[in-house]
Amino acid sequence: MAQPTGSQHTDPKSDIDIARAATKRPILELAEDRLGIAAEHLVPYGHDKAKITLDYIGSLEDRADGKLILVTAITPTPAGEGKTTTTVGLGDGLNRIGKNAVMALREPSLGPCFGVKGGAAGGGYAQVVPMEDINLHFTGDFHAIGAANNLLAAMVDNHIYWGNAAGIDPRRVSWRRVVDMNDRALRSVVSSLGGVANGFPREDGFDITVASEVMAIFCLSRDLDDLRARLGNVVVGLTREREPVRASAVNADGAMTALLKDALAPNLVQTLENNPALIHGGPFANIAHGCNSVIATRAALKLADYVVTEAGFGADLGAEKFFDIKCRKAGLAPDCAVIVATIRALKMHGGVARSDLGTENLDALATGMENLARHVGNVQGYGVPAVVAINRFSADTEAERALVAERCAEMGVTAVECDHWAMGGAGCEALAHEVVSTIEAKPSSFQPLYPDDLTLWEKIETVARRIYGADGITADATVRRRIDELQAGGFGHFPVCMAKTQYSFSADAALKNAPSGFEVPIREVRLSGGAEFVVVICGAIMTMPGLPRVPAADNIAVDENGHITGLF
Repeated sequence: MAQPTGSQHTDPKSDIDIARAATKRPILELAEDRLGIAAEHLVPYGHDKAKITLDYIGSLEDRADGKLILVTAITPTPAGEGKTTTTVGLGDGLNRIGKNAVMALREPSLGPCFGVKGGAAGGGYAQVVPMEDINLHFTGDFHAIGAANNLLAAMVDNHIYWGNAAGIDPRRVSWRRVVDMNDRALRSVVSSLGGVANGFPREDGFDITVASEVMAIFCLSRDLDDLRARLGNVVVGLTREREPVRASAVNADGAMTALLKDALAPNLVQTLENNPALIHGGPFANIAHGCNSVIATRAALKLADYVVTEAGFGADLGAEKFFDIKCRKAGLAPDCAVIVATIRALKMHGGVARSDLGTENLDALATGMENLARHVGNVQGYGVPAVVAINRFSADTEAERALVAERCAEMGVTAVECDHWAMGGAGCEALAHEVVSTIEAKPSSFQPLYPDDLTLWEKIETVARRIYGADGITADATVRRRIDELQAGGFGHFPVCMAKTQYSFSADAALKNAPSGFEVPIREVRLSGGAEFVVVICGAIMTMPGLPRVPAADNIAVDENGHITGLF
């Protein structure tokens, strides 16, 4: 990211260099001093990260909740928006202006770290640390989730092998294995080859761990009992009569819960400015709900006056799922939403090539503002007041900044320039003041987009029309029949989890800005019985990404001093 003009940090350090130079407080000391959590309620992982015990979190139930702030963004482009960085910067900024604020974030997946995106611990001087640990293995939560998922897969195949008392149709096993890595070769495989002793050969496949229903369940569960009940309700396949078979039928829920017991406790770390952050869970925002765990968010609300959290990708995906799935299931009511944008990205939505983004172009910027306007309108449609955060670049001109401020005022929102990448919390003080003022002046009247009693088809159509701006939805007879089966099977009260490209309001990644006159094609629907939503796959969405021609892994190594290099 280009250095903003006049920022206090002008040294061209990489994110990993900045993180490694941080002065971190011992995590037990930070927890006691900032959150009032005594050492006996923490399970330390070294000196700079710890888990907060579930018993302690349960003891907080009678405390009043703080204010909940969601950070979301415009439709992402290669120009970048900086949503996680803004989340961290805003949390630091709130603490700098005297507010007691905690951040609640997702854990990064190894797949994007070694693929295209790189790490997800913020950037510049708005980071959470230890950056290397957070991006690589952390406290082992994702490994536990992958192990629980794959234990269920093994128990399903074993159940069929030893007589199949549950009557699972081997042709209709829907539960897939997972690995937390981008690996296109595993998307479709044939398992159990090699003879009778290895079971019944069948088509199978892998998803990335963050696309697993176990991850979604992990992040929606309130406690261990809720976790086990949800795991038991996972639908692993169908009988020959097409009746659902659940994980409880193969006695997998208890062992899966045992694997996840320690992981379910949220992780406490800190920002570069020694402010507390809870980082826990990390579902994808197109195949799952894209938010950190309910347990971490609810704990943060009991521990702080302000909680800053984020949802993946643009507001049409992450924020919609945050509002319609997470808030609905957890009884949360957000007080404010911050929509992150950059002038560069808005110009890209207006048709400017990436190579020309450094040149002033007011016409393209005005056109690209339509993307921001649709996101603002969508958020306000939930009854949640919004603030726009403009993540500042050095190439932004005065005329461009003035145009953004003018157009945002016409939308009924304030645009605040932020310089947190270069200045840390100091670069987000103005945003922090505006968020606090907005919360105090405009009480939230949050309501989900649709009621539970709409049919599944009506829910899908409501999201497509009201959030994406589509003319409607389309589906072939097979998909329509499956939706009808789920409706008749007692799952019609579930919310829908729309899985589509993050690069467009539509299901076509090439349609930028704020397209109209399109329909959303429904390719497939999947039941997530334990997570309690129906996944609606629109267009060419993959649940196992592949590595790019030049993956980030090419540049990641360990130097002669034992330090990781190339991670960003």
